[in-house]
Amino acid sequence: MHALSRLPSEAAGPRFALIIPTLNAGGDLPALLPALAAQTRQPDRFVVVDSDSEDGTRERFRAAGAEVQRINRATFDHGGTRTRALECIGDVDFAIYMTQDAYPAAPDAFEKLLRPFDDEAVAVTYGRQLPKAGATPAEAFARHFNYPSTSEVRSLDDARVRGFRACFCSNSFAAYRLRDLRAVGAFPSSVISGEDTLATAALIAAGRSSAYAADALVYHSHRYTPGEEFSRYFDIGVMHAGASGMLQTFGEPTGEGVKYLLGELRYLLSHHPLGIPECLLRTACKYTGYKLGRRHRLLPHRLKRAISLNSGYWREIVGPADGDAGLRPPQ
Repeated sequence: MHALSRLPSEAAGPRFALIIPTLNAGGDLPALLPALAAQTRQPDRFVVVDSDSEDGTRERFRAAGAEVQRINRATFDHGGTRTRALECIGDVDFAIYMTQDAYPAAPDAFEKLLRPFDDEAVAVTYGRQLPKAGATPAEAFARHFNYPSTSEVRSLDDARVRGFRACFCSNSFAAYRLRDLRAVGAFPSSVISGEDTLATAALIAAGRSSAYAADALVYHSHRYTPGEEFSRYFDIGVMHAGASGMLQTFGEPTGEGVKYLLGELRYLLSHHPLGIPECLLRTACKYTGYKLGRRHRLLPHRLKRAISLNSGYWREIVGPADGDAGLRPPQ
């Protein structure tokens, strides 16, 4: 087992918590736990919010020093669950959020993710995601496009130049200044996805800044099928359909999609020309899924649940009848 060490707060700098939502994370733990234990900056609180895993996830995280909070799987909410986790971390200044399939790529990943907070205007930072070993050329390009090698800080002024890109963020590896996050209500509840982008947009709109820390590295990539890309972009379209205020401030993401496609075609032409037909198929699936998501109110409820990547979002009954949505004491 790899138990996380605890460094004295005065030696380690500002106090921070590490929060990881999990579901049957057993396959990720051989890579994740040693990478967490090796960090030069260790969290003052380490909280795992587990959705009724059945593979020993909770027990292995407890052995690694985590405080494990168990929730009913049916009540998981991308925004609400992460917000409620803040009630469990005590008096800390920052919170790092990760997903179970993102593995720190170097011992200083936490240290470098927190460094931009030296600027008091910065309310949120996110790190650079590298493709995992064996990633396809399409996966590698996605990491290259979304997570370049140059760090930057973005404010509301950048929205006029960068558009929708100015509020991009990923809770697979991100950190928040908690006084600022709480001031904007933390993460929105009952959103199908994109709680990180919505929170970042609210922080920037409130006059704070977002920092991309290109030297804070994790391995994180996904091998989506064309069908999964359709479902994922359907969910993104649903999120955007309910975020008119964000889109009015930062603009529509259409230009980024065109830029991404042209960049991927150039990349594949140089690295994997045989992948171009699949790229065009995946792009068609993304576009169709996104457009349907933006118009999801016209679709039957049963169809939406069938094509969504987050089908639990479409539960017909939402509320106490679904079980306790809050965090239960450690078990």
